[in-house]
Amino acid sequence: MKDNTNDFLVIKAIEDGVNVIGLTRGSDTRFHHSEKLDKGEVMIAQFTEHTSAIKIRGKALIQTGHGEIESDSRR
Repeated sequence: MKDNTNDFLVIKAIEDGVNVIGLTRGSDTRFHHSEKLDKGEVMIAQFTEHTSAIKIRGKALIQTGHGEIESDSRR
């Protein structure tokens, strides 16, 4: 089975104010990091031993090794 802890994704903001939030692993899922991206900014995020999920709020293009998806606007 493939180890997914090194998987990463590319997030490109399509509008101002896109929030990218990292969530922890373990028995209690918590926010551990957040970033705000403006239109055109790109962030490369990676799943780690501490990050089990990434939440994205706002209109953004998300590219992963599994494909590409566009999130909806916050409005």
